[in-house]
Amino acid sequence: RSDGFFVTPRKGTISPWSSKATDILHNCGLKKVIRVERGIHFKISTAKGLDLGIEALGLATLALHDRMTEALYTDLSDFFGHYEPANLRMVPLIAEGSKALHQANFDWGLAMSTEEIEYLVAAYQKMERDPTDAELVMFSQVNSEHCRHKIFNADWIIDGSSGEHSLFKMIRNTHEINPDGVLVAYSDNSGVLEGSPGDWWEVAIEDGSYRYRKTPTHLDILCKVETHNHPTAISPFPGAATGVGGEIRDEGATGIGGRPKAGLSAFMVSDLKVPGYAQPWEQKSTEHPTRMASPLEIMLEGPIGGAAFGNEFGRPQLCGMFRTLDIEHNGIYRGYHKPIMAAGGMGNLKREHVAKKDIPPKALIIQLGGPAMKIGLGGGAASSIGAGSQSEALDFDSVQRGNPEMERRCQQVIDGCIGLGAANPMLSIHDIGAGGLSNGLPELVEATGGRFYLRKINNEDSSMSPMEIWCNESQERYVMGILPECVKVFEALCSRERCPFAIVGQATGDGRLVLEDSHFNNKPIDMEMGVLLGKTPKMLREVVRLSEVHTPLDTTEIHLDAAVDRVLRFPAVANKTFLITIADRSITGMVTRDQMVGPWQTPVADVAVTSSTMDAYTGEAMAIGERTPLAI
Repeated sequence: RSDGFFVTPRKGTISPWSSKATDILHNCGLKKVIRVERGIHFKISTAKGLDLGIEALGLATLALHDRMTEALYTDLSDFFGHYEPANLRMVPLIAEGSKALHQANFDWGLAMSTEEIEYLVAAYQKMERDPTDAELVMFSQVNSEHCRHKIFNADWIIDGSSGEHSLFKMIRNTHEINPDGVLVAYSDNSGVLEGSPGDWWEVAIEDGSYRYRKTPTHLDILCKVETHNHPTAISPFPGAATGVGGEIRDEGATGIGGRPKAGLSAFMVSDLKVPGYAQPWEQKSTEHPTRMASPLEIMLEGPIGGAAFGNEFGRPQLCGMFRTLDIEHNGIYRGYHKPIMAAGGMGNLKREHVAKKDIPPKALIIQLGGPAMKIGLGGGAASSIGAGSQSEALDFDSVQRGNPEMERRCQQVIDGCIGLGAANPMLSIHDIGAGGLSNGLPELVEATGGRFYLRKINNEDSSMSPMEIWCNESQERYVMGILPECVKVFEALCSRERCPFAIVGQATGDGRLVLEDSHFNNKPIDMEMGVLLGKTPKMLREVVRLSEVHTPLDTTEIHLDAAVDRVLRFPAVANKTFLITIADRSITGMVTRDQMVGPWQTPVADVAVTSSTMDAYTGEAMAIGERTPLAI
């Protein structure tokens, strides 16, 4: 059309809606339809009839589209076209020295420390070659704070004395003191607690057909909580949605296959400052970063994003929390301008599937799930640095987009593998989160090394460079190792669930990580596993305790009726129905206690309870609580 403009998914990408709609058409017999996509045509005019185009609207167009996944076009004639892939970028380290690597670290938002840059300089000088962008982005993600917990594992000097424990050792201390009942802690995608005997309701393959059955087994308990703060701050709906989706994948990728059952979510933000509804405790505070969503925007969009993912996937959300904090004390402002978004949950897995198996040389490495897309680049590094420490464009690049329907398909394949019992074809499984395949695949072959084939990776954006294909954080993907003789069984399960999969490489046994690119006929990655996953420089933190003088609390001006009114309106205390009713609370048939209690369904439950199976008298319970203001 010659007038107006279109808002559609970015050219060269495929939207979650498209994958669902195309699949529906194919299931209806319309096999000749290659792909269907949707867009919106806008024609905007002034009151005087003057047509406004993209340039005239300027920044106002940001209100019309999601700039992470959509774009504005006047011509869609090449919408379904394929574009030539971009090539590798090299960093001239050999010619320019460490200066070149420092510049790339800043330009690409890699968040590497000076010590890590020096470590890489020495490694590549030993290899006598320049690093590729694929190698550097991979290294930054694998060794980011998000993935390696460098601060939590750091050595500390406090007031001139060496600390006895790292922060992580303090966290692990409770398990070390009392390990009873814990099967897996701090070593897999979820923790595992001892459960109870029960009849696992599952689909089993019998004589080539699929039938439901009850399988007597020992059902242990999965448990996991993680945060998704940075993405939720930048783009609340998809940030919270992919936070929930990532935690669900962690449960499915525990051991050699688990099944998620029930979830929780939590939000901590600064004061809401609802227009026209000012509260007496709200005050003028530090300026809110423009690149981040406001607390009100986060609470209007984030909880719905998280709940929507759980609803579409089919997992109930049974408990959570919500707190606001924005105070000034002794001249220091404290608040949650960068919010906390926590996603957690519990599930089950069979006792025989609790431990991952070793992946031998020649084992095939499979990617299960959706295609690669140019979203979620650098998320691990972006969430490992202070808010505002990199460019706004890099912040938005680091946010992912969710596709719960695809994740459900993947989980159905995992459930099918679980249903095979001792014949489960999976040797080991990891979900793809921060760092994308560049994190998950090396982790899978850490003990052996591996050779991978870039163009075997499912990819819906032909324009992506090797680094973008290898490092993007497109959601709803898993990687796993299986033996060659198990491929046919696994392929049948994927076909039944209409779930894409690809054999992207194999374990080698030579201790090297090699990525081959048949399009450019080169190797974007070729290094020893020890360089990537070896002992990078350990962080050392030196701090001094500060003492503060606190004015005694004056209660003379506090009146009981006003205090009670304020407390009951304070978000941490007030009714949470608006956060509860957006999420499913009964699906699975195993929810014993949700948030709503009594004949008037009052949201006052202290705990979420699920049964082990549909006819069991055993089960699991979870609750969440916090008193973060006590820390200050």
